[in-house]
Amino acid sequence: MSKKAKYIAQGAMIAALYVVLTLVANAFGLANATIQVRISEALTVLPFFTPAAIPGLFVGCILSNILTGCLPLDTVFGSLATLLGAFGTYIISRKLKHNKTAQWLAPVPSIIANMLIVPFVLAYVYRFEGSIPYFMLTVGIGEVISCGFLGLVLLYALNNRKDELF
Repeated sequence: MSKKAKYIAQGAMIAALYVVLTLVANAFGLANATIQVRISEALTVLPFFTPAAIPGLFVGCILSNILTGCLPLDTVFGSLATLLGAFGTYIISRKLKHNKTAQWLAPVPSIIANMLIVPFVLAYVYRFEGSIPYFMLTVGIGEVISCGFLGLVLLYALNNRKDELF
């Protein structure tokens, strides 16, 4: 398989997995609220292994937001937060490639990007009751669970097979 075909296939699989996991979380009321625990956000550590995860996560987030009924501005800005987080994780993986600390830092860009962008979407697009700092806290809690805890579990589970998978 050519590198280009492998890149496209990996990105498409990541996007599809993101959508499926978001739909599962949405079925339980976890995907869209002030505290969001999108299981799919655990996948934001995948740019640590492959750059194909960056467009895969972005497209997956766009599709997930459309399918779960998010408003257009949420789809745009929420997906941009995921894109920025994924790109940040990729940068960490390249700059600190041989450093064990890099693995622990992998979920941080996604947590920060979502904590800085999504609260404004909740306040100004959905007009939820609450302040920006409150939404930063609630979004941050969800992201720490999704990206920080679940993401690190996924990262360490895949790390031993990274050469086979990516």
